[in-house]
Amino acid sequence: MDERVRELAERLLSKGYDDLPEREQRVLRRIAGRAAISRNVNESFRQELSFGDRVADRVAAFGGSWSFIILFAAVILGWVAANVWIMVRPADPYPFVFLNLILSMVAAIQAPVIMMSQNRQAAKDRLAAAHDYEVNLKAELEIMSLHEKVDDIRMRQLEALFARLEAKIDALSRR
Repeated sequence: MDERVRELAERLLSKGYDDLPEREQRVLRRIAGRAAISRNVNESFRQELSFGDRVADRVAAFGGSWSFIILFAAVILGWVAANVWIMVRPADPYPFVFLNLILSMVAAIQAPVIMMSQNRQAAKDRLAAAHDYEVNLKAELEIMSLHEKVDDIRMRQLEALFARLEAKIDALSRR
């Protein structure tokens, strides 16, 4: 198989196998072994996540949802209503300093969690792009190989046709 991989590198990419980057070598090995490039990027990425990563992703997913917005708006409206109209002696009178403190703390905690989640999503996107590159490279190399085979078949057909024509010409010239 090693010789086949080196021959594929030379024939399809016009480079030596050792001169190619690792992922192109990997693609050539898969072509030589007739192995498919099939891996689930989402599943492999999910397996590498720690408990904190999973929690951060769930917090970011909830924090960016309509459920969170509606729930948070209801809590704020309830807080304001309780401190303005319902309570005789409000715990947090207008201008709601304690509410502002709570909102600031939620924002201070939520922002880095969302950033961690976005960074992981960017890493996942890079992994998916690398996988897509390998799949596309393999497809392109397979197409190049098929073109070579078709060209070879066509060349043999033309050679056979020319041989028949030469035979007919020779037969006509002998008459």
